[in-house]
Amino acid sequence: MGLRKDVGTLLIVGLGSTELTSLEQAWLRLIQPSGIILFRRNIESAAQVHALLKSTSAIVGTQHFRCIDAEGGLVDRLRDLVAPMPSAATVAATASKKLARQHGRLIGEELALLGLNTTFAPVLDLALPASADVMKTRAAGPTARSVIGYAEPFLKGLRDAGILGCGKHFPGLGGGTLDSHATMPEIDRDWMQLWNEDMLPYRKLHRELPFIMVSHAAYPRLESSPGPASVSKFWIADVLKRRLGYRGLILSDDLEMGGVLGSRSIEEAAIAAIAAGTHIIEICHEPALMLRAYEALLSEGEHSSSFRRNVERAAAHVRKAKRRCLPKDGLSEPATTDQLDQIRQRVARLNSEIQKVQFKSKSDQ
Repeated sequence: MGLRKDVGTLLIVGLGSTELTSLEQAWLRLIQPSGIILFRRNIESAAQVHALLKSTSAIVGTQHFRCIDAEGGLVDRLRDLVAPMPSAATVAATASKKLARQHGRLIGEELALLGLNTTFAPVLDLALPASADVMKTRAAGPTARSVIGYAEPFLKGLRDAGILGCGKHFPGLGGGTLDSHATMPEIDRDWMQLWNEDMLPYRKLHRELPFIMVSHAAYPRLESSPGPASVSKFWIADVLKRRLGYRGLILSDDLEMGGVLGSRSIEEAAIAAIAAGTHIIEICHEPALMLRAYEALLSEGEHSSSFRRNVERAAAHVRKAKRRCLPKDGLSEPATTDQLDQIRQRVARLNSEIQKVQFKSKSDQ
């Protein structure tokens, strides 16, 4: 059971609908993942979300990562339930640290009301011309300085609300022209560009980031046989851990995405990610793929002593982070209508303040 428990600790998984099926209950009991991630398909009402999270907590324990993608703008799973949050680009364009912190705090408070504790935000990719059609308003700005200026106070706002954040997508998708959901981007940037520009937000903020998510992009100028960074020892062990000195949790982007599965099986991807130094792999949709990855990691650990040590080290690191970052008590009470209305009103005020700054900026030109 030791290896089985360790392997489960390396997984964050998705669920199919608004309540657990009997099949999901069964495989959650088997895998015992470190976390679950919710999408729009899992969200109907505040009471329903709370009940769903309570169900998962009863199976995998209260001290697990309850995650969602809540960036604001285009990627905002709670926009229909609570209120549409402004995008990172919109907030960052004001150059106001106060508004960026409010943005993070409001996103954090709506998550906390629903029983969630982790958002995979902020995006730290640069808003470069190459990726404009892919990233759109998800990226805060075209320079590392503008990204840091937004992300640093945004992370403080999340912490104010007791929510964990995640910088993504290391080492940077700003130079990519393709969407890694469908296929693997090959980013034609050299080491100095990546280190001094794309990776600068991670270098400056790595102590503030509970998670860093690694991309499914390749960087052919840096590796002779480039594959996705998410399964690369060079990017994860050598650069992110050793060169950059990151000590938090390293998370793969969803391993079901075409950017990684276009070149290898889910079994190969899961094993390669953990062997490269990843702590947690994310599999968000298909239970069959989750179980295949779980069994592949288990089998590799049973047959390879060196891989088993990788699993044990990663699992120990995850457990230590959970003890440090997550409260031991269970979920709070479900959000009330009044609480949700208060959040909606504050989001409206944030949008109003952003508009005032935009108007003043235009007037001053």
